[in-house]
Formats: sequence, structure tokens, C-alpha cells
Amino acid sequence: MSNERHDNEWDQTEFTSDDLHLQDQEEIQRRIAAQERRKLRAKEEKHHTVWFGLGMFGLVGWSVAIPAVAGAALGVWIDSRWPSRFSWSLMLLVGGLALGCINAWKWLHREGNVDR
Repeated sequence: MSNERHDNEWDQTEFTSDDLHLQDQEEIQRRIAAQERRKLRAKEEKHHTVWFGLGMFGLVGWSVAIPAVAGAALGVWIDSRWPSRFSWSLMLLVGGLALGCINAWKWLHREGNVDR
């Protein structure tokens, strides 16, 4: 019986605006602390230089370009062997581009160590 009464008291408890304000402050403090930890970690990592950025830029470019060109080449080959009213070159170019973009996004997401 006392458990039922205790549970019922919690159901009827209303939060005041001060309680909600404190919860918001705790959430803000938690987010600021997480951002500060990320900034400190970034300062400690010395391998992120200009050359690292250029290398990553090139890697992303190639990871998108290679599947797009491969798809277009395969499409040209299919179009030359089996002509149809649909352009396999265009369809496979778009498919390769989409595959390359997904691949680049996953690689950057994994390499960036995103905490979510």
C-alpha cells in the first residue's frame, strides 16, 4: 500500500519553472563540457596538418571519382554491345556517383570520430 501511495505522489508531482531551468542548465553544461573535450583532443592531435587536409581532400575526390568513371565506362560498354532506348552510361554514371558519395561520407564519418 505504501508503494502505491509513493508512486501516486510521483505522478502528481509537478515541476516548477525553477526545476526545469536547472535541468536546462545541466544539459547546457554537459554540452559545453563535451565541446571543450573535443577541442582539447583536437589540439593534442598533431597529425592534422595542412598536408593531412589536402590528403583527405584528395582521398574524398578519388573515392567519388573512381566509382563514377567506372560506372560510366561500364555503361558505355553495355550501350555499345546491346543498344536500347535507355542510356546505361547515364544510369551507371549516376549510380557510381551515388555510391562514391556514400562511400566518402562513411569514410569521413568514421575518420572524424563523430560522437553522437
